Amino acid sequence: MRIQGHLFSWIAVFMLGSAVVYGVWSKEPVGTTALFLSFGLAAMIGFYLVFTARRVDTGAQDNKEADVADDAGEVGFFSPHSWAPILLAGGGLFAFASVAIGWWLLYFSAPLIGVGLWFWVYEYYRGENQNQ
Repeated sequence: MRIQGHLFSWIAVFMLGSAVVYGVWSKEPVGTTALFLSFGLAAMIGFYLVFTARRVDTGAQDNKEADVADDAGEVGFFSPHSWAPILLAGGGLFAFASVAIGWWLLYFSAPLIGVGLWFWVYEYYRGENQNQ
């Protein structure tokens, strides 16, 4: 985790330098603000990763002598199938398209988002995936 933290810290330093140079040369506020915000986001992620790396054990990615198999293990639990993300993506598509097409499209996207969110939260309370 320490390597990733330093990587994001260097990206933050680069973004800060880019923001200053771009702001001075272009005098364009939108791009300058975006670069400063990118600096802030990269700095927050870098600080979190470096701060957390001090408090946890050294991982295999921080050991130069480690093999690929040293980092192997359980990745996590993934649902075998779910229709909820498709409904949420469709609702999000309509919600963001409503900005360009018309706000009336939100009336169609809100039910899709609500139903998709409900299915996603309660997908393990019913059917074949129900917890016993």
